[in-house]
Amino acid sequence: MTEVSIMLNLLDFTRTRTIGTLDEVCKLPDPAAVLCWQPGPGRAHLGWQLTHIGITEELTATERLKGSVPMYVDLVPRFKVGSVPDQNVPDISAIREILTTSRTHLIETLSEIKDDELDSIRPWYTERGWTLRRLLQILAWHESHHQGQAHLNLNLWKASHPA
Repeated sequence: MTEVSIMLNLLDFTRTRTIGTLDEVCKLPDPAAVLCWQPGPGRAHLGWQLTHIGITEELTATERLKGSVPMYVDLVPRFKVGSVPDQNVPDISAIREILTTSRTHLIETLSEIKDDELDSIRPWYTERGWTLRRLLQILAWHESHHQGQAHLNLNLWKASHPA
């Protein structure tokens, strides 16, 4: 098993947790309200956390690693790193589609990487000094981090909206 395939397996597992959180939101009476609820002023809502995962993966797979134009160009400014969450949150089906499509693109791109390339740095990551190995590690952490924030938002919403 290659190092790249091990990381792809980790990304696959992490995605099950993200989709699990999304599925849990679907079961609630008003999923749209849950997706846009903010735990505090200016804090990112669950919808931003989940969409941000997909947009980051799309940017990584296309613009950052291949130099190509990403899908969802209208969503990129609203969900990329440093963006400020607004109340125009994609619905459940759109978030699921973004996560699925961007993950497909990411897997296609990462599957082209050979283990002997893992210590190289692609042009977009030169300033950060991230090797492909570091990028794979960060991608695994990134989804876990934002899935955890989304899960926390869901739990806080449930606590503040008792049934």
